[in-house]
Amino acid sequence: MKVRIDYDLCTGVGACEAVCPEVFAMRDDGLAADVIEPEPHPTLWDAVRRAHEACPEEAVVIEEDEE
Repeated sequence: MKVRIDYDLCTGVGACEAVCPEVFAMRDDGLAADVIEPEPHPTLWDAVRRAHEACPEEAVVIEEDEE
């Protein structure tokens, strides 16, 4: 799994960071989130999926591995 933020959609709500701070962190400007762990450990995949679902702007993008 890989994860990224679509910065054209992100408005800085911070839901992703609230749900999964191990992978997401708000930027200092407060306008968007950063992915601090673009290829999270499998133990975090459920939390990343919850962060994706929690984002009101659908800015959390998950790319599943094709295995």
